[in-house]
Amino acid sequence: MRRQNQSSVAEFILLGFADFPELQERLFGVFLVVYLVTLMGNAIIIVIISLNQSLHVPMYLFLLNLSVVEVSFSAVIMPEMLVVLSTEKTMISLVGCFAQMYFILLFGGTECFLLGAMAYDRFAAICHPLNYPVIMNRGVFMKLVMFSWLSGIMVATVQTTWVFSFPFCGPSEINHLFCETPPVLELACTDTFLFEIYAFTGTILIVMVPFLLILLSYIRVLFAILKMPSTTGRQKAFSTCASHLTSVTLFYGTASMTYLQPKSGYSPESKKLMSLAYTLLTPLLNPLIYSLRNSEMKRALIKLWRRKVVLHTV
Repeated sequence: MRRQNQSSVAEFILLGFADFPELQERLFGVFLVVYLVTLMGNAIIIVIISLNQSLHVPMYLFLLNLSVVEVSFSAVIMPEMLVVLSTEKTMISLVGCFAQMYFILLFGGTECFLLGAMAYDRFAAICHPLNYPVIMNRGVFMKLVMFSWLSGIMVATVQTTWVFSFPFCGPSEINHLFCETPPVLELACTDTFLFEIYAFTGTILIVMVPFLLILLSYIRVLFAILKMPSTTGRQKAFSTCASHLTSVTLFYGTASMTYLQPKSGYSPESKKLMSLAYTLLTPLLNPLIYSLRNSEMKRALIKLWRRKVVLHTV
C-alpha cells in the first residue's frame, strides 16, 4: 500500500518534435540564435541600468527586474530544449523535471505580476504626473517588486509540489520540449480533477486578473494621451503603448491558453507552439520593446560604450 502513493517512474523522456526530425534540425539553429540574442539583449539592459545612477528610478528598476526574470526564464528552458532538438531521445530525471517545472512557474508567475506593476507605474506617471513621486515612492516600488517575486515563489511551490504528489506509473514519454505542467500532468495515473479546478482558478487569478488590470491601466493612459496638445507626443506615446500591449498580449494570451486547459482542448503540437510563443518570443522581444527603443537607454548605452573605449585607449 505504501508503494501505491509513490511514483514508479524514475525518469521521463522528452519527445520534442520527434515525428519531424528534419524540423528539429532546423529549429535547433534558430532556437540557439534566439537564446544567444535573448541573453545578450537582457544582459545589456541589466548592465546599463545597474551602472547608470540616473536610471535608478522605478520605471527602469522594474525593467531591470524584468530582464533578470527573462534571462533566468530562458536559462531554465532553452539549454534543455536545445538538447531535446539535437538528440533522438532526451532523458530527464524526476528531480530534474520537478526543478525545471518549479523555476518555469516561479519566473513565469513573477513576470505576470511584474508586467502588471509596470503598467501601473506607467499609468501613475502619465495620468498623475504631479503626484507620481508620492504614488510610486521607493517603499511602494519595493513592495510591488517583493510581491511579484514572492507570488511567483508561492505559485511554483504549491503547483509543482501538487503535480509531483501524483503517481506516475508509465508511460514515461512527455510529448513536449520541456517539463511544463499540462503535458506532465497527462502522465499521472490517478484522478487529477481537483488539480485541474485549481489550475483553472489559479490561471484566472495569476494570469487573467493582472492582464485585465494592465488593459484598464492602458485605457486610462490612452485617454490621457488623447488630451496631449502635441501631435508628436501623442504619436510617440501611442507607439510605446502599442508595443507594450503587443508584448503583454503575446505573453498572457499564450500562457492562459496553455494553462486554462491542462489536459485537453488543444493538440500536443498546438500546445508546443503556444509554449514556444511565451518562452521564446517574449524574452526576445521585451528588451527591444521595453528598453532598447527607449531614448534614455540608448544614451546610457552610448555613454557606457564611450567610457569603455576611453579606458581601452588610456
